Amino acid sequence: MDSSEEILNLLRDNARISVEDISAMTKKSVEEVKAIMSKLEKDGIIMKYATIINPAKNTSAKQKVRAEIELSVQPEREHGFDGIADRIYRFPQVKSLYLMSADNYDLKVVVEGDNNQDIFNFVARKLATLQGVRATRTHFLMQIYKENDIVYVDDDRDNREAFSS
Repeated sequence: MDSSEEILNLLRDNARISVEDISAMTKKSVEEVKAIMSKLEKDGIIMKYATIINPAKNTSAKQKVRAEIELSVQPEREHGFDGIADRIYRFPQVKSLYLMSADNYDLKVVVEGDNNQDIFNFVARKLATLQGVRATRTHFLMQIYKENDIVYVDDDRDNREAFSS
């Protein structure tokens, strides 16, 4: 594994890890680690350092509603799916956008709003009216169990296997 990949793996696990700790773990000097990280940032490989918040435990914040929307779209001549994707990911409600290999839809959009009506209005007034959008299907996210390799469920259950004679 090269130095860049080793540093990226450490940062994936903990974006707050200090340069000094990375240096000790990779057996590289602090200056070498800083230079590698700077290059990774400059090259756009490291795009952002983020904090992952458990919304169920963040009681001081107003809970947002999230939905996944499947879009069936007509690819554009000359731009394919990129042209319509470019228009969609610019909306502030859009948190993620993926080109999919699915039978019934082409794009998956993850959106966030203050309530169900916000999501409905966004889909009805913004997404569904875009040129090239043929159909939408909305799925509201009800509960997060695991996301970004993080389990959101407190595991206070008794994990012993049942015994029967």
